Amino acid sequence: MISKDEIDNTLGTYNLDRLEICTLGTHTALQIAKGARDEGFRNLLLCTEKGAGFYGEWPVVDDVIEIGSYSDILLDEVQDELIDRNVILIPHGSFVEYVGSKNITEKLRVPMLGNRLVLEWESDREMERRWFEEANLRVPREFRSPDEIDRLVMVKFPGARGGAGYFLANGEDEFHKKLKEVDLPEYIKKEYTIQEYVIGTRFYPHFFYSPLDDKLELLGMDIRYESNVDGLVRIPNLIQKEIKEGPSYVITGNIPVVLRESLLPDLMKIGRALVERSKRLFKPGVIGPFCVEMVCTPELEFVCFEISGRIVAGTNLFIHGSTYSNILYGEPMSCGRRICREIRIARERDKLEKIIY
Repeated sequence: MISKDEIDNTLGTYNLDRLEICTLGTHTALQIAKGARDEGFRNLLLCTEKGAGFYGEWPVVDDVIEIGSYSDILLDEVQDELIDRNVILIPHGSFVEYVGSKNITEKLRVPMLGNRLVLEWESDREMERRWFEEANLRVPREFRSPDEIDRLVMVKFPGARGGAGYFLANGEDEFHKKLKEVDLPEYIKKEYTIQEYVIGTRFYPHFFYSPLDDKLELLGMDIRYESNVDGLVRIPNLIQKEIKEGPSYVITGNIPVVLRESLLPDLMKIGRALVERSKRLFKPGVIGPFCVEMVCTPELEFVCFEISGRIVAGTNLFIHGSTYSNILYGEPMSCGRRICREIRIARERDKLEKIIY
């Protein structure tokens, strides 16, 4: 594993006046690029052939390097160039999916915003659940075997794939039938998680934790627009019965939402509990942006399902700020810009090592 000391040593060779903010050209790249520009940093995107021309046309993008595949960031010659350019990497969902959390922790020598260990915790369902449970948060019941299913369940698969392959099942027979129909590699299909389906309203709050000031912020919130389930609900019930195709849950977009204000204190307690527990589970804990998938029940209780320990795509809604970030900052503050501001503040205080691993 790449040690924190190794990253600190690399950071020690950097010209801090010439830092560049870098990420893969996908997911939240434009938001991150604009955030870097707004905070006075140059930015750099690593793009495949498909994205290089596209991203190069945006005025907020300073530079593009074309690579054969996103995993090419692991090549020594690519990493050496990034280090020579004083790069700080910003991980996002596609970064985790295409490069892999194990590769990030074991092979990536380039300094990265945040604690890279969190990417392993978000990628492993059992570790993720342990994090929730040790933070004393409510989680859905999980079924170890399909023959235990005695209620409506959601079957999920690992990785940041935007809900691809997820399905509902009401019993063991339906589970096996639908699992066969899932269009995913067999090795991924074997790693399913069976969760109780909790009925309620979904929320995805965007938190940001700064270890520089021990401050937890709520930067925004979204819900996911999913295909085809959000299309099916628009069809009248009588016609739905004639449609043989079941619902799927592939994320295709995001919708802004605000939470009932009386629930905000409970939400912030959840965020703080996750931060404090993370400090014990994987020191120094979560740093920077993270997002929790949760459902609010009719009894106004939150049930936590998943956590992402980095910037999420739903933050793209708020490049000019959200209801919450506008109240906090009184200026346009996206999650991408907040990340870059944290880097700028840490540099000014000579504390970059507190937020980089």
